[in-house]
Amino acid sequence: MSDHLIVERLGAKADGIAETRDGPVFIPYVLPGEEVAVEQEGSRARLLSVIRESAERETPFCPYFGECGGCVTQHMRHGFYQTWKRDVLAQTLRHARIDTALDGMIDAHGEGRRRVTLHVRYPDKGVHVGYMAARSHHLVEIDHCPIAVPALKHEAPRVARVIGEYLKGTRKPLDIQITATQSGLDVDIRGHGPMKDKDRLRLVDLAASLDLARLSLHGDVIVERRPPIIRMGRASVVPPPGSFLQATERGEEVMAGFVVEACQQAKRVADLFSGCGPFALRLAERSEVHAVETDKGSVASLDKAARMTQGLRRVTVEARDLFRRPLLTPELNAFDAVVLDPPRAGAEAQTQQIAASKVPLVVSVSCDAATFARDAAILMNAGFTLESVAPVDQFKHSPHLEVIGVLRRKTKGKLPRRA
Repeated sequence: MSDHLIVERLGAKADGIAETRDGPVFIPYVLPGEEVAVEQEGSRARLLSVIRESAERETPFCPYFGECGGCVTQHMRHGFYQTWKRDVLAQTLRHARIDTALDGMIDAHGEGRRRVTLHVRYPDKGVHVGYMAARSHHLVEIDHCPIAVPALKHEAPRVARVIGEYLKGTRKPLDIQITATQSGLDVDIRGHGPMKDKDRLRLVDLAASLDLARLSLHGDVIVERRPPIIRMGRASVVPPPGSFLQATERGEEVMAGFVVEACQQAKRVADLFSGCGPFALRLAERSEVHAVETDKGSVASLDKAARMTQGLRRVTVEARDLFRRPLLTPELNAFDAVVLDPPRAGAEAQTQQIAASKVPLVVSVSCDAATFARDAAILMNAGFTLESVAPVDQFKHSPHLEVIGVLRRKTKGKLPRRA
């Protein structure tokens, strides 16, 4: 039996919200003002049909939309989508009592996602490849992904299927991460567990038949036929298998542009949670940089790229868990600017140390608006002014958003002028 509901607004995760006598009901793939038929399951509902459509509704371009859990906003017209996403950020900042003007939304999708993780499952005698449905372990099979870069759109599912066929004897569920690089596909297989030497040698032949740049198993390189290169400014970086990488090339370029512009007068910059160097290597074209990252492999990749690139200022690196061992005030006082790009949990402990230091400038890059607001509030309470906030949409068609904030100290320290 179906219920008819009126959608009043959208939540932060793009679900429509309808108010009922029993409380709010959350409905995916709907828009404000629409009358919909649903099947309720507690506080959530499954959309059966749209009885009265919003003028902001658009036909999704992906045949898997509504089944695959990856995209949730393809039914929105672009202008409405951008306004909704920007408003979610504005509301989060207001909730944290941060009153600041927001820049316009920047579309940083570019050519698409340069990395995908496909799941391989064996529920029957066949090999099934795809993404998971939303809030489910149900596999949605795909033969292409429209939001991936051209090199991955059709090729990634094909490669995952070939690998799945090759390893189907174990019938273990596999997660196959595939990254498009300048020198070809970089593939990391997860879920298989340890493998005998003779089987690893067979995978070397498989990598050759698929013309992969690199093939790894749980981060352990089986064969590197060509270094999988990612360009970061002037530098060529070979990231460790499975290491963090910005979702799109355009997104990385846009965010790095903000970071470099904000730090253009800084002689010494600390790049914290640096990954394998998307900001540090570009900053080093005009400033000395100390890059700190937990992952030792990423630190080694950054260090090698810096040493192999001509024309950069001095770059030092440090492998350090900044959650447990944040840079302390005396260490921070040596820098004219700090760049923060932490995981979704934010950088509360590190931010508290920055607040107590004399650092005059902080550029905060975050993939979570709530932790961005929390950390920004710590700095603002210590005398920083939030000069600008830019929403960068590299996770297009999803609720996720990158946020870049520039915070300058009003009272302590003074950013030196470049000679």
